[in-house]
Amino acid sequence: MNRGAVAEISLTSIAHNLRCIKKVVKNRPVIPVVKADAYGHGAVKVSKTLAEEGVPCVAVAYTGEAIELREAGIDIPIMVLFERKDIKDFFDFGLIPVIHDVDTALSISSEAEKRNTSIKVHVKVDTGMGRAGLSGSKIIKDLLEISEMNGIELVGLLSHFSEADLSERSYAFLQIERFNKIREMLSKKIGRKIFSHMANSAAVLAFEGAHLDAVRPGLMLYGYSPFQKSEGFGELNRDVRSQKLKIECDKSGSIELKPAMKVKTKFLCIRNLPSGSSISYGRTFITNRKSRIGVLPLGYADGYNRLFSNNAEVLVKGKRAPVVGRVCMDLTMTDLTDIKGVTEKDEVVIMGKQGKEIITAYELAYKTNTIPYEILTSLGGKSKKDYV
Repeated sequence: MNRGAVAEISLTSIAHNLRCIKKVVKNRPVIPVVKADAYGHGAVKVSKTLAEEGVPCVAVAYTGEAIELREAGIDIPIMVLFERKDIKDFFDFGLIPVIHDVDTALSISSEAEKRNTSIKVHVKVDTGMGRAGLSGSKIIKDLLEISEMNGIELVGLLSHFSEADLSERSYAFLQIERFNKIREMLSKKIGRKIFSHMANSAAVLAFEGAHLDAVRPGLMLYGYSPFQKSEGFGELNRDVRSQKLKIECDKSGSIELKPAMKVKTKFLCIRNLPSGSSISYGRTFITNRKSRIGVLPLGYADGYNRLFSNNAEVLVKGKRAPVVGRVCMDLTMTDLTDIKGVTEKDEVVIMGKQGKEIITAYELAYKTNTIPYEILTSLGGKSKKDYV
């Protein structure tokens, strides 16, 4: 038996979500973010689907991720958001660097001169995220210096929101105001409009003024909205169990995103235990009746967080079965006593839909006091993938 779970990825859902994004942004260019193995969904397959849907470019974090896509035959432009070290890779694999500082620009310019070529670049400015990008009073001076370097063609300007997913968006408005001033000043200095993009998924949905020349959604592509907070799960809020997540967009009506990942596994075994039996480390769960306990071949080594101990459910035969005892490195136990007719051949859904029930990344995020991004990358990154 193979350990862990299988992540069933719906490429049709990803294509659907992309079309929803295009509807919201009125067919502006969409630069899908496929970093971190497409948020655990598999960057190669996802990028091929997006390319078939006609996206002009995809974005990754580092050159290693971009090289994987190139070697898989993906030939559309690839933007690299954070890389500062492997300068030669930009040229060897035809990538688009995002430059954060003058020193990196100088290194890229030097490499371009050695190769007697030029390279198109985008430059990031820090408008309030505080982690990367040109900042301070010298932003325009630095941008002009980069634009005049040999072998560099400055074609794009970008920034990133720090809290566009909050209902109180005054800081987001401040960031876009700063960005607009910078791009307007730069355009006047260089005598042409500069291609600009800043909107993440939150800004795509709720901040039409940030759509600019293109948008860079991530989470939306995979079927989730950053505005759906993990709240109200004490009552297991039924709204978040919808397989199609209806979202009201700023001045754009509504769209329905489809979660693209379903995580499932099989039983290792099912045990019949008497009342008073302790389950797993620390004896944190003790049966109070004759019980059927299903043992699953996955644990925290497979991305199923230890905080799910006595604090989560799985789906079996379309019904919810509680996780009992501590989640182990390799195993997780679930109480099947109230579900009739379960056999070791039955499918167990960790995240996704089965029958009329659904466990979403929102719900799992709430259980572990985190965000859907971490749930998707953890479970998807550790699971074998099956594309449908």
